[in-house]
Amino acid sequence: MRFLFSFSLSAFLKTYMPTGLFPRSLLIIVMPVVVTQIVVAFVFMERHWSTVTQRLSRAVVSDITMLTDLRMRELGGDGELLSQLAGDAFAMSVAFLPGESLPQDKEVPIVALLHQSLSRELSQQVGRPFWVDTETYENYVDIRVLLPGEVMRVLAQRKRVYATNSHIFMIWMIGTSVILLMVSGVFLRNQIRPIQRLAEAAQEFGKGRDTPNFRPAGAAEVRSAAASFIEMRDRIQRQIEQRTTMLAGVSHDLRTPLTRLKLQLAMLPQGNEIEELNTDISEMEDMLDDYLAFARGYQGESASMAKLAPFMTQIHHDAERRWPDVQLRLTDTLDMEVAMKQNALRRCVINLVNNACNHAALVHVAAQMNSNRKMVHITVDDNGTGIPEDKLEEVFRPFFRLDDARNAQMGGTGLGLAIARDVARGHGGDIVLSKSALGGLRATVSLPV
Repeated sequence: MRFLFSFSLSAFLKTYMPTGLFPRSLLIIVMPVVVTQIVVAFVFMERHWSTVTQRLSRAVVSDITMLTDLRMRELGGDGELLSQLAGDAFAMSVAFLPGESLPQDKEVPIVALLHQSLSRELSQQVGRPFWVDTETYENYVDIRVLLPGEVMRVLAQRKRVYATNSHIFMIWMIGTSVILLMVSGVFLRNQIRPIQRLAEAAQEFGKGRDTPNFRPAGAAEVRSAAASFIEMRDRIQRQIEQRTTMLAGVSHDLRTPLTRLKLQLAMLPQGNEIEELNTDISEMEDMLDDYLAFARGYQGESASMAKLAPFMTQIHHDAERRWPDVQLRLTDTLDMEVAMKQNALRRCVINLVNNACNHAALVHVAAQMNSNRKMVHITVDDNGTGIPEDKLEEVFRPFFRLDDARNAQMGGTGLGLAIARDVARGHGGDIVLSKSALGGLRATVSLPV
């Protein structure tokens, strides 16, 4: 039972608790204040109403007792004189009803504090049969006392027997609470804003975008976290710059002997063996390009806003020229700007398009916005042999090659998908492979807007 209760409570909190830091922090402040106010209001108002109402009822019943005693005495037998006395001295309307009897008892009202207080005082002070009605009239209380041969009816003002100023306390309590919560909300938002800026800076850096204007701010702990983030960002950027410089040198050193080999082969008499050697050198250059591209990753280029439609159209035209035998279609695109590293993203999409054209006769390329308009999806569909479901993630591993599906015998380094995913993730997105409606493979590149 305890496990089920904790499980249901946890599920309830996950479902209905706000996800943002500011609303959660505000809820931590608001909930204790609200609970405390409710408890204090309940305890205070109950005591206030009970004590004040009891004292007011006692005073009114004392006046009624005095009128009863005067009526039952010989000197006070004049009913008109007693009625006038009650109106002038006690602000009550009193009437004597000869031959009347008490009405039948009414049901005790739901809020029975006033009824119980009057009944208790009438029983103790008057000592005669009585009847009380606290609900029929809005501003009066009807009290009837049975006297010998008649009934004395008293209409007392409700404010004389009941505490009616409690709303003032409620207004002050609620008003001050609202003001305090508003002030707390302002200060809390100012404390949370530096955390939000730190999260935004981390997201921008994760997408490969610069954050030059970010500065530590806020509480000491937040400043420490921001300073650590800046130090980490600078260290990563230095490592990237060093790796880029090293790769440039490696690229130059490796291409120089390959270029000399190509020149020497060009000077030799041409034949089948020379042609095969030239093919091997070209393949080595392509492999070198892939290795360097994978090692370089998505760094070395700054992101900028660029229109997606011309970007997709150019990729489609380039692929059509390279793959004239493939039925390649650009089925959909978007006329909007997206923050991208154009060269890196072009290589990412071209890798996917080349991979599809290399294994299929029909390829569809499209760019669409998702339902919440926060992500752009670039899809590449083909009607090829596809990839087994248990291999859809493994193919992103560097140098991974399939044995059967997707015709692994056609060459390549096994880095195309790894490079493409690295670029997509460098833009803050990802690549997902799934089954295509054309019967083959669908590659979906997700990019944040």
